[in-house]
Amino acid sequence: MTLVGKGILNTFTSKHTDAKSWIENWIADVEGSAWTVSQDIKNKYASASFLANNVVIFNVKGNNYRLETQISYKISIVTVRWAGTHEEYDKRNKGR
Repeated sequence: MTLVGKGILNTFTSKHTDAKSWIENWIADVEGSAWTVSQDIKNKYASASFLANNVVIFNVKGNNYRLETQISYKISIVTVRWAGTHEEYDKRNKGR
């Protein structure tokens, strides 16, 4: 997969250094994967949440943080849309 939005991840990990190792491993996993359907992700990340429009939410570091992505399976692109704490995620998505 091609990963777009590494700058968001860099900003996130500079603020939340305890998540850096998890994010680095996730990046390597994404770039080494060929996800063609959501089940491919679910097989590796059982706690991932799948929303409309191919939005996938990953629980980072035991659900302390959330990583919001959008997956384009046909063209093999994972776009990072947002990363932050679980609390920030809840506030951000209140009323959605």
